[in-house]
Amino acid sequence: MQHYKNFKPEDFASDTSFRRWVLEGNDYDTIFWENWIDNNPDKSEDVENGKNVLLSITNAFNQISEDEIEGELGKLEFKLDEKDEAQSKLRSLFNPKRFFYAAASIAMLLGGFWWFSPHKGSAEYGNDIFQTFASKIIKSDLIEQENHSGHQIAITLTDGSTVILQNESKISYPKTFAKEKREVYLEGEAFFEIAKDPRKPFYVFANDLVTKVLGTSFLVQSDKTTNKVKVVVKTGRVSVFERTAENLNKQQAQTQLEGLVLTPNQQVVFDEVDKRMLRSTVEKPEILGLPIQKNLFEFNHTPIGEVFAKLEESYGLKVVFDKDVMKECYLTASLSDEPLFEKLLLICKTIDARYEVIDAQIIIYSKGCM
Repeated sequence: MQHYKNFKPEDFASDTSFRRWVLEGNDYDTIFWENWIDNNPDKSEDVENGKNVLLSITNAFNQISEDEIEGELGKLEFKLDEKDEAQSKLRSLFNPKRFFYAAASIAMLLGGFWWFSPHKGSAEYGNDIFQTFASKIIKSDLIEQENHSGHQIAITLTDGSTVILQNESKISYPKTFAKEKREVYLEGEAFFEIAKDPRKPFYVFANDLVTKVLGTSFLVQSDKTTNKVKVVVKTGRVSVFERTAENLNKQQAQTQLEGLVLTPNQQVVFDEVDKRMLRSTVEKPEILGLPIQKNLFEFNHTPIGEVFAKLEESYGLKVVFDKDVMKECYLTASLSDEPLFEKLLLICKTIDARYEVIDAQIIIYSKGCM
């Protein structure tokens, strides 16, 4: 949860939830902020000033045409050669502080009102305003596809990636991806099978959660009624992070996956209310695409360490156990057809042990075997 008690007006204006409340009238955010103001009456003035800041900036940019923006950018010697890549080019041309002054100049030159003073411009605030400005430029270049067909539909992106969009869901994506990254925006639920390109990470923006991949298949599900976003990995690896200016800058500055990384048969649920991520295994883990001879679960007086290694290899999930305590444990069983958790129950019953799933890892508890 954000420490809103310490926020100044510009901090409120740069907060995602605050912007959704002021600019979009989001139901959940409206309830949250009305309750928060009731419980923090001493911050009412800062909140009101934050709203004025946000509305002033928004109104100023809404009064500026794209031609005028491009003209003023030309006067400032900033050139945009390809509109499709406006956002990435702006990011490379501006650092947050430099952008703040440039944007202020454009607004004032064109007669728009810009609330600005040097002591109020934080790096994060400037970066968030940059996102608003850049998105205005590229908005017309996004393809928006909504599914109200009653069944799922398949969409093929220009990079060869495939999206299975579920009913009552919406996806937005550019006509042509930028040179250094691929970005799409999802409302609802979709399954992604991403064409591999380590040099150009793929980002899925779903509410306040961002999923970053290099080439894999996974499910993203955002639910406005519960304010939760779920990501389920089928193949490969993905990283997930909260959508903030700081996180985006850090993640987009490198191609490798960092932060909370998920592997096959793992999932994460992000609660947008308390900003917590809960990683776990999927309800029914599936066997990975291994050669058929590696999918046999026939054990004949097999050391338990080899049994657990077999499960790890087949399902991609970590099995944690005390090797010294269980060094005398062996298993004789045929487990080929059972789901993973039934396999674990049978194994534990045979060797007098038990298991728990904690943070997407399988923990085995045992007193050893005689």
